[in-house]
Amino acid sequence: HGIKVCVIDKSAFFGGNSTKATSGINGALTRAQRNLKIADSPEIFTEDTMRGGASRPELASLSVSSLGVSCEVCAETAGAQDNRAVLLEDLALLVHALAAADIAVLVGEQLGHSGLEVDLGAAVAGLCDLFETRVTKLLTDKDGNVCGCECVDQKGKVFQEHGPVILGTGGFGADFAADSLLNKYRPDLSHLPTTNGDHCTGDGLKMSMAIGAECVDLEWIQVHPTGLVHPGEPDA
Repeated sequence: HGIKVCVIDKSAFFGGNSTKATSGINGALTRAQRNLKIADSPEIFTEDTMRGGASRPELASLSVSSLGVSCEVCAETAGAQDNRAVLLEDLALLVHALAAADIAVLVGEQLGHSGLEVDLGAAVAGLCDLFETRVTKLLTDKDGNVCGCECVDQKGKVFQEHGPVILGTGGFGADFAADSLLNKYRPDLSHLPTTNGDHCTGDGLKMSMAIGAECVDLEWIQVHPTGLVHPGEPDA
């Protein structure tokens, strides 16, 4: 449609925590369940999710409704299933990374690049990607509508991008700054180690709240989403 899009990421590559995922995804009505004659359904899965502490049944239902299909796709790619979870045998094909890291890799391979440092702008007309660039503030017009964002690149240059803004922000499990959302909403977890990347500091949430946005469920923190602790290097 001729739309110009600018993707801004403070990391050096796409993927976030997905690039470190230890590969697991749950789903109901999977092939493994059918083969084992296990009676399961998205409705039962939703009930389990609610019993686990979820407070919004509409979100729980939405999140589990398509996971069975996702499990099938992942299992066909490379993996083995248990009663509800899919565990990949090939760590090069991480389940959670399929939506970001693997796509970036595939695009990169098509462009002759290796790894995740992909110039998507070279593949898609009208798309630019700015890595190692931090968005620091959302810009608003005289009516209070978001109309762009202010950024700073890896060399310290401050600049602005104007137009509609879509936030693809993650959580804040590694937010140990002075204005830490972790300390504010779950101080009981702030002393725990985490495998969240250092990008996981809730920047998008903070910028949104700074201009009056309301947030929900911030007490749900994913402290240890991915990765394994090496017994010989517990602090690595």
